[in-house]
Amino acid sequence: MKVLANDGISKSGILALEKGGFEVITTKVAQEQVANYINANNVSVVLVRSATKIRKDIIDACPGLKVIGRGGVGMDNIDVDYARANGKHVINTPASSSESVAELVFAHLFSGVRFLHDANRNMPLEGDSNFEGLKKAYANGVELRGKTIGIIGFGRIGQAVAKMALGLGMKVIAADKFVGKAEIKVDFYNGQFINVDIITEPIEDVFKHSDFITLHVPAQDGYVIGKEEFSALKDGVGIVNCARGGVIDEVALIAALDSGKVLFAGLDVFENEPTPEVQILMHQKISLTPHIGAATLEAQDRIGTELAEQIFSLLKLEK
Repeated sequence: MKVLANDGISKSGILALEKGGFEVITTKVAQEQVANYINANNVSVVLVRSATKIRKDIIDACPGLKVIGRGGVGMDNIDVDYARANGKHVINTPASSSESVAELVFAHLFSGVRFLHDANRNMPLEGDSNFEGLKKAYANGVELRGKTIGIIGFGRIGQAVAKMALGLGMKVIAADKFVGKAEIKVDFYNGQFINVDIITEPIEDVFKHSDFITLHVPAQDGYVIGKEEFSALKDGVGIVNCARGGVIDEVALIAALDSGKVLFAGLDVFENEPTPEVQILMHQKISLTPHIGAATLEAQDRIGTELAEQIFSLLKLEK
């Protein structure tokens, strides 16, 4: 059987699939040619990340396709229900990238509280001519320790963020429509650990009490944080979105940053991805990354091998 990994796959994933007797194709096929390529090459499994979309047209056009796999958590680029209704297996890897995304959240938080995103823009331009001026401009950083982080969406990634926050000495509060309570195990290098029970709260309380807010929710029909929600936040709050574009109203975010209501934002995802608005890209109070939450070598290794294991299990059952 052939596997088309259209958005790439780790070497460990390729080796695992090849060991299981699969031929792995890593050619990048243009979106409009995916269906033709699958049919012309008798592809049984297509694996994607966030770039390639597997919609109804591809599902209808490819009767020989057996498995659609998403390397990562969200599957909003796949018509999941339609695919399953048409006899296709749809799989993802919800646990593989949690730690990587959580670490990126803290990269943005540290960048924001110490102005690294802005300093890294200005030091190459003015570091030799205005060193003392820049030193003064970035002298009012704050610590994360002792502050309250509000986590909106308390699934695997939200809980990974909570674990890191607790390790830093932060107070953790969370909101989730489906998770009422979670036991967070904070592991240390020497085998010791602590367990912390966190009971989720109404989202309005998270807005009211958080010094920093991070979102970990799937794609939504509307904004989780829009103009009205921004007004309910604490003054000087920091906001990070490493979840999905469209859960924060970017126009309202810019207004809140300009007014000082929001101290800084860290964005890994965007409303108009992959062409974010220039006003977002150029704003001096926003730390920016190009949707790389799961893009660590360790996460990609885990994603590749987990996809391979699921594919083996599913297709073995079909035999």
